[in-house]
Amino acid sequence: MALGPRLDLRQTQSLVMTPQLQQAIKLLALSNLEIETFVAEALDSNPLLEIGETRREAGEDAPETSPDEHDSAPGPDGEAALDIAQHALDPEAAPGDMGDWGQAASGGGLGDDMPDLENRGSDGVTLAEHLMEQVGAQAHDGREALIATRIIHELDEAGYLQAELRHLSDELGAPLAEIERALELVQSLDPTGVGARSISECLALQAKEADRYDPCMARLIDNLDLLANGDIARLKRLCDVDDEDFADMLAELKGYDPKPGCQYGGASEAAVVPDVLVTPKGKTGWSIRINEASLPRLVVNREYYTELESGARDKASRKWLNEQLGEADWLIRALDQRQKTILKTASEIVKRQEGFFREGVSAMRPLTLREVAEEIEMHESTVSRVTSNKYLHCPRGTFEMKYFFSSGVGAADGEGASSEAIKARIRTLCDGEDPKKVLSDQKLADLLNEEGFDLARRTVAKYREAIGIGSSAQRRREKKLKSL
Repeated sequence: MALGPRLDLRQTQSLVMTPQLQQAIKLLALSNLEIETFVAEALDSNPLLEIGETRREAGEDAPETSPDEHDSAPGPDGEAALDIAQHALDPEAAPGDMGDWGQAASGGGLGDDMPDLENRGSDGVTLAEHLMEQVGAQAHDGREALIATRIIHELDEAGYLQAELRHLSDELGAPLAEIERALELVQSLDPTGVGARSISECLALQAKEADRYDPCMARLIDNLDLLANGDIARLKRLCDVDDEDFADMLAELKGYDPKPGCQYGGASEAAVVPDVLVTPKGKTGWSIRINEASLPRLVVNREYYTELESGARDKASRKWLNEQLGEADWLIRALDQRQKTILKTASEIVKRQEGFFREGVSAMRPLTLREVAEEIEMHESTVSRVTSNKYLHCPRGTFEMKYFFSSGVGAADGEGASSEAIKARIRTLCDGEDPKKVLSDQKLADLLNEEGFDLARRTVAKYREAIGIGSSAQRRREKKLKSL
């Protein structure tokens, strides 16, 4: 065969990732607070952009959807292009099972190219952010991390818990014992003393951490009112110590911080602003809408564009002006598409997990990113980005959207049950077991099978260990010690 140069014509297809398309993908992963920062930067750099009037007057209903309405208005071609682009950019970005709420609760890590939330509203991390970074590593399971995260957002600036545990139990649909265990988890975090419900409890936590919480110190902390009133003689008698020991105890007590949360910037409730609001609508429906309180409405100032256009004398000026107009129009469309995609995803989540919204965590169903993606006709990585750093507020509280995805097991109704619901049921059974008749893993499996859950003994043992519950022999010893 002779070798020589020649010309060939070939036709191929490829996806070109334009800077705007890459930016649109990043917008999906940003929370509302991060979008605020992004919009502020856009307003500074583009003279044609400005904040428009609010979309509705205060008190008027926001644009909303329901779990059954999200298919009624298909997205524009831009949505499909964005979804395809994400698939090409990162086809494995979304894991199929996000049951471990631990990673989500720890706050994750924002990308280097995303706005730094630590610089918003304070000079450093907030107390809530600092605590949430620790929860994932300390919690026994995603359920405990969820409850602990909710408790963290009920702390005031000083680190004290303001909510009643019974109220949180009713709100989350979780047993009071689980709420108490989650509070113990919060109280074990740094700084020592957070999660206390009184100054006495706060100081006691710090004394225990310093290994100084002996009976004498306990009596001192329990009688702080006598110290405040200057009744030192009576206080020394109660503590049963001499003058030297009493002075040493007071010096130790003065070294504790009665407001441990104040060393961190910002209020705890400022750490999370919900992106989606879910409220009951009648007896059977739900109102699902974007939280527009934190989303400014952008518009293009057409009058200013006309004024600048009339003054543009050279080709370079006209080109720059047209580029600014194109960027402004694109950003407005991209933000609008972002809201539609979030709303569509949230609607499907509410539809699939309606049991949780009505009954609590025990009614959660297994759900994967892939199932939602197939239903709303998007790629799995799109759903992953849409649910990252996004929070949903409902009557039961505020939850990260990724929390609603979990693996599951078979059930008698054919729909399956969420692993979180199974773990909750195992914990409830173990909490209520007779100390003289501790349930074995096989007995737990039998009881769960009677309730319609298709579980083997090995699976029960795996879930039991995952939530930090000991074996039947360990629980029997613990319950025996407690009864002494």
